[in-house]
Amino acid sequence: MKRLGKVSHYAKQGFLILRTDWVPSLNDPVVDKKLTVVGVVKDVFGPVNRPYVAVKPRVRDPESYVGSLLYVDTRRRKGKPAKTGKKRSKGKRSRPAPRKRG
Repeated sequence: MKRLGKVSHYAKQGFLILRTDWVPSLNDPVVDKKLTVVGVVKDVFGPVNRPYVAVKPRVRDPESYVGSLLYVDTRRRKGKPAKTGKKRSKGKRSRPAPRKRG
């Protein structure tokens, strides 16, 4: 679990806005100190050294979280799905021969 930051306000668009010292990945799960899932990271914007983070809430009353600390739960992070199937070569792709007319 890594500290994300303190919620500054609840935006009209339905996002919890907070300030952080690092850049989280999009769709990372966000939890409170009781490990209750509050939402997911939907946007990172602002200056590079102290960006703002927009969290899409998944709770009934998101305005109650204004002023509280939120964290990114690294254990609940969804990884990329495993690639299956045939591997493609990195060379030229073969194209079918043109059809003869007439």
